[in-house]
Amino acid sequence: MIALSLAEIAEVVGGQTYDIPDPSVQVTGPVVRDSREVQPGSLFVAFVGERVDGHDFAHAVVEAGAVALLASRPVGVPAIVVDDVQSALGALARHVVRRLGATLVALTGSAGKTSTKDLVAQVLARKAPTVFTPGSLNNEIGLPLTALSATDETRFLVLEMGARGIGHIRYLTDLTPPQIGLVLNVGTAHIGEFGGREQIAQAKGELVEALPSVEDGGVAVLNADDPLVRAMASRTKAKVILFGESGEADVRAENVRLTDSGQPAFSLHTPSGCSEVTMRLYGEHHVSNALAAAAVAHELGMSADEIATALSEAGSLSRWRMEVTERSDGVTIVNDAYNANPESMRAALRALAAMGKGRRTWAVLGKMAELGDEALAEHDAVGRLAVRLNVGKLVAVGGREASWLQLGAYNEGSWGEESVHVSDAQAAVDLLRSELRPGDVVLVKASRSVGLESVAQALVEAGTEGEVAAR
Repeated sequence: MIALSLAEIAEVVGGQTYDIPDPSVQVTGPVVRDSREVQPGSLFVAFVGERVDGHDFAHAVVEAGAVALLASRPVGVPAIVVDDVQSALGALARHVVRRLGATLVALTGSAGKTSTKDLVAQVLARKAPTVFTPGSLNNEIGLPLTALSATDETRFLVLEMGARGIGHIRYLTDLTPPQIGLVLNVGTAHIGEFGGREQIAQAKGELVEALPSVEDGGVAVLNADDPLVRAMASRTKAKVILFGESGEADVRAENVRLTDSGQPAFSLHTPSGCSEVTMRLYGEHHVSNALAAAAVAHELGMSADEIATALSEAGSLSRWRMEVTERSDGVTIVNDAYNANPESMRAALRALAAMGKGRRTWAVLGKMAELGDEALAEHDAVGRLAVRLNVGKLVAVGGREASWLQLGAYNEGSWGEESVHVSDAQAAVDLLRSELRPGDVVLVKASRSVGLESVAQALVEAGTEGEVAAR
């Protein structure tokens, strides 16, 4: 964070200082909510959670080097006490962002937010110092913490914004007003909470409504291939840039193809030139993500060749998102278990089919959460798609929703043991350990609450055990 004194912070957040002998002492380290992340000069934010109360760590974090706590009650060590810690954290982030000389890029969408954010950050980092959201910390707590990690040297601040209802993104953009707003897509993720795709579009479009006008440098980067996103152009006063495979897109892809290993390649076309891209990531869905990143980078002055080079060298920065591990026995594990919705499930299955040409493929899938009335139809459709893509074996893991996956596959034409329903992650591991053979490709994917990353991790470890046994 940019250096601020405890007196300044107290004034910004409207707090009272307690047990602070010298209010001029500055916070020079990171602002953190996890006591394990405290460094000398930190400000520790004490949240009261369902299981853990951050105030209980007060003495420990000060001993570890924290200058003070942002707290909701006095704790016997230096603290700035406020009525609402979350609101105070947001106010501090708003104050710091206003003082930064950085360009703030915000992005949202139903699917691909984190992967695209990672691409945008890696491309822009080629141009200037860039700070970006770690993982998927895109809510009212994670976003301000990311913003507060920027320093005077930061030139680009890339923030992922999530939403579970109308008004959520409006709140986040009020904390960290963006200059560039990127909307990826409107899908069915969280449709049960929102009540329909139109409501999702309404919520996601709050990002472009928050942008400055064209005259003040605002830029809305919209997906030309998604009608609900493209329609958001009427909701902003900012300059509109379209990306996609549509011929009308300002930044577009042509000659899209997959390499033999399932990695996308395409010709990148921008208003200032063209260049070839071959990505290190897996799956054709990353083409749209790459075009979104390219549109942002082009608007910030990077050439087509610079962008193409950066996209071709970019990797996956966030765990459990198409994370590919090659075992010594030739088995390939694709860990995409961080989260799942119908759009990302379809994309992952298509990537599996591309990666598995000439090899036996496995799709280990669990439920997609928060689909509301669409849950049965969407799980059925994913099961059917696995069969249509000639996935060798579908392993549906868990309860009712998993049974719908397996039933969809069966009704589409699966028979015998081509699709199977198992009770839990351990049952899936036991099945795979007994039946995997060299050269197989295994995709593991479900909503975060299912915890199927444990299956992928067990399979990777089984490969290591095999190496030891072979020695």
